Amino acid sequence: MLTQRERDVLALVGRGLSNDEIGEALFLNPATARTHVSHAMDKLGARDRAQLVVVAYETGLVGRHHDG
Repeated sequence: MLTQRERDVLALVGRGLSNDEIGEALFLNPATARTHVSHAMDKLGARDRAQLVVVAYETGLVGRHHDG
């Protein structure tokens, strides 16, 4: 199960943001953002960020149209 912060990060990965951009959006150090991405990948069994994007869409964290 993902933490709320990991879900927040997953949603931003789903929108195509880099670790630097995720850090800026969530007021995190980019290394911390990278750690959250890594934990989400491990927990979801994703082999890369592309699979995280798919999960973000499939779970509704990101829709076809989003603000931004």
